Amino acid sequence: MAGKKQSGRRVEGWKAKSWYKVYSPENVGKVYLGDTVSDDPAKLIGRVMTAPLSELVNDYAKQNVKMKFSITEVAGDSAYTSFIGHEIARDYIRSLVKRRTSRIESIVNFVSKDGCKVRATVTCFTLTRADQSQQHLIRKVLSDDVVKYGTENELGVFVNAIINGEISKETFRKVKELYPIRRIEIIKTKVELPKIQK
Repeated sequence: MAGKKQSGRRVEGWKAKSWYKVYSPENVGKVYLGDTVSDDPAKLIGRVMTAPLSELVNDYAKQNVKMKFSITEVAGDSAYTSFIGHEIARDYIRSLVKRRTSRIESIVNFVSKDGCKVRATVTCFTLTRADQSQQHLIRKVLSDDVVKYGTENELGVFVNAIINGEISKETFRKVKELYPIRRIEIIKTKVELPKIQK
């Protein structure tokens, strides 16, 4: 009998929960990310959802990029998210590193035009091994370009520039004038959203 009562309580608890459809932000197409369940819509706020970028932009070549979103709003049975970061798969990054070349990395922090705190890791892959002074110059361009773009634009614009490669292309053009390079990628971001005033 005790077992049946416990089972009954579990069923009742499950029935009290509702399913919600979760969507990505408008600036990445308001794509359906999946379903999540909760007994209280307020408990969904802050819940993190992940998805490969390939599913958001219908491009299989972007499968190595994982996008992270946090639920920030619930309306009816739908939950809407904000971008809180991305990361390129480590295996893919390792595949870009070749012998007798340099991997030059810069971690930058900035606040976007709409008040989001962002930490971005931008990486340059060279064609030949760069010396310390050359790496220093390249790292400065990487940092300056990402910070300038990030502070002058809202987070959504910055995210789109990562997705379509706009920042990487522009920075690539500048760095290749200093040293022969193969690729520039913003390999990781972490975002702290502005606190909502109550």
